[in-house]
Amino acid sequence: MNSTAEHNHQHDLRDTDEMFLDTLQKMSYSFFTKYINRENGLVLDSTQPDSPCSISAVGFALSCYPLAIEHGLIKRPDALALTLKTLRFFYDADQSGGIDGTGYKGFFYHFLDPVTGKRAWSSELSTIDTALLIAGMMVTAQYFDGENEEEQEIRELTTAIYARIDWRWAQNGQKAIVLSWKPETGFNRIYWLGYNEAMILYVLALGAPTFPIGPDAYVAWTSTFSWRRLYGHDVLYARPLFIHQFSHVWLDLRGIQDDFMASRKTDYFENSRRATYIQQRYAIRNPRKFVGYHEYCWGFTASNGPGPQVIGSKHNKRRFYGYMARGVPFGPDDGTVTPWAAIASLPFAPDIVIPTARYFEKLIGLYPDSMGLPGSFNQTYHGSEHTTGWISPWHYALNHGPAVLMIENYRSGLIWRLLRDCSPIRLGLQRCGFRGGWLSED
Repeated sequence: MNSTAEHNHQHDLRDTDEMFLDTLQKMSYSFFTKYINRENGLVLDSTQPDSPCSISAVGFALSCYPLAIEHGLIKRPDALALTLKTLRFFYDADQSGGIDGTGYKGFFYHFLDPVTGKRAWSSELSTIDTALLIAGMMVTAQYFDGENEEEQEIRELTTAIYARIDWRWAQNGQKAIVLSWKPETGFNRIYWLGYNEAMILYVLALGAPTFPIGPDAYVAWTSTFSWRRLYGHDVLYARPLFIHQFSHVWLDLRGIQDDFMASRKTDYFENSRRATYIQQRYAIRNPRKFVGYHEYCWGFTASNGPGPQVIGSKHNKRRFYGYMARGVPFGPDDGTVTPWAAIASLPFAPDIVIPTARYFEKLIGLYPDSMGLPGSFNQTYHGSEHTTGWISPWHYALNHGPAVLMIENYRSGLIWRLLRDCSPIRLGLQRCGFRGGWLSED
């Protein structure tokens, strides 16, 4: 192939990949148009029957509205009206801490009845899910920057909802932040320690206008990190892939460092890139000999599975799990792959994510319900190298939201740009000790 022909071929491939990503993003975004109560903005956790609203799903939905406007998936006045309904609901919600309320101390229960907005499933007051909800509100407050009455109200409501969160109360006398609280039993005994999805939580808590916590909380978190060498990569370890993605949906961590990453001469974006390659390398090695794993079939994270069930003979048993936070290289793993987990790593490693996404399309096809790829599948469970085996019948907001938003960050950087200009985010990062890169710019 001569140089001109090769150039044209590569250009055609880029166009094809761009169209493919555009289709995936649109189809995945449709989750947030189909499974929402438009009267209050509450979004279902999943497509399972009788699913409640998840407040983090609302955070992802709010974050998606600006890109949906930009891509013509929703008209700006419609997105504006829906955003206002959502924010008004949370601003007016019952904060008494009652067993059938909506929240307490500025935080909200993890699961809510999508119609009434009251606590569902006796769920916990969730610090991380509240943080993901607030992150979504901040995206809309940055995007709707007009001087008309409605857009000003979006900014005012976001500020008010954020300002009343008592982050210090959520420390429960310790340095780190507790996972949860219930009106029946009080605080959970587990704190946000060890590398996990809590960076966005600590950034918001340190940048808060009313009840900010001190930098010692962030130091307490990072002091429990585990640095490992896996498959030739030095990496801040966490098993499920979503941990390496969630905070990155909103935080542009390219080229900025806290003390932990500065001491290792890298940053969290590069760390997530390495974690993505480790996932692929694990699938290539396939130490547990699951069906279908290879360089284009990987993506191990929190997802639904075909279990709980044990299949096989006495000396060749396979244990399959239901919903579980799967991870590599030390498990748990039962052969279940989550396509959206790989896709949400697109900004970190497009060279391996795009071919993997195209392989999923070839293997399974885009889902007939128009939401794109399935939530998860397992070829080891009654499948083969050439058949899909078990396919999850359900979709989850926590799969679709990160995928939609990370496709956008890869394509345009929209979410990152919006929150780089958000004062509490900048302040929170600085109080966490981040410096350099875009944080050093005026």
